[in-house]
Amino acid sequence: MKNTTDTFQFATIPQALEDLRNGRIIICTDDPDRENEGDLICAGQFATTENINFIASRAKGLICMPMGKEAIDRLQLQQMTENNQDNHDDDNTIVDHNIFKT
Repeated sequence: MKNTTDTFQFATIPQALEDLRNGRIIICTDDPDRENEGDLICAGQFATTENINFIASRAKGLICMPMGKEAIDRLQLQQMTENNQDNHDDDNTIVDHNIFKT
């Protein structure tokens, strides 16, 4: 985001991608006709304990991660619903945090 004393301007996609490559967390906003919300995003290689804690404590929402079917099957994650009727086509799994404890 660029901010001056009298105007506001969103960053361009190339600027946002450059920030992600440089390890920065960005805010990505939905279309006002969709969910009209913002998400904090960082590149996977920068998903450090510090960054995830920042996202969890500041954004106060779900922490989501894209996963392929192979990883979902290997971790035996179950779909949140058997018949997904989400109008935004979000497909989420249920995560039991206890399975990741060592």
